[in-house]
Amino acid sequence: MDLLSAYRTSLDGFTRRVGEVGPESWAAPTPCPDWNVNELVNHLVGEDRWTPPMFGGATIADVGDRFEGDLLGDDPHTAAVDAAWEARQAVEAPGALDRTVFLSFGETPAAEYLHQLTADHLVHTWDLAAAAGLDRRLDPDAVAFVAAWFGDREQQYRRAGVIGPAVAVPADAGPQDRLIAAFGRDPAWTPPA
Repeated sequence: MDLLSAYRTSLDGFTRRVGEVGPESWAAPTPCPDWNVNELVNHLVGEDRWTPPMFGGATIADVGDRFEGDLLGDDPHTAAVDAAWEARQAVEAPGALDRTVFLSFGETPAAEYLHQLTADHLVHTWDLAAAAGLDRRLDPDAVAFVAAWFGDREQQYRRAGVIGPAVAVPADAGPQDRLIAAFGRDPAWTPPA
């Protein structure tokens, strides 16, 4: 699996799960302690809205606060699908992955940023599924792709406070559980009673 395939797979998995969220689940807690389901989905829709300007050469200051607040409206699934489609068009544009993007922590190769977006979508798809009682299984090729990339970055992410402490898993844990645990989630997480 190459980077663009992994990205597409992560986007598709996320938008599909958003379409499966029942009305009773939007306020449910997620494995991300600061976000409920609505806030988690809004975060990723915001990330997807940021992607076109970032890949187009904009800076954080250029974008400003235009993607703050509620981005879901009355139809979160359509909002997620539309934002994902626009993001995908931006990253698949000729030469897009050869560019530099200007992130809050500095200039970053666009391909590295796309790895980050891929991982974020994949892991948050699991968060969404766990919170809303949906199928938690992630695409195994995308899991392997993200795990191979993340292995060299895990401690850097942890030091930056982007992820929590790794969660211990049994020796026979599968690749998905290992990846989820490396990102600071308990693969056995269930919503609080």
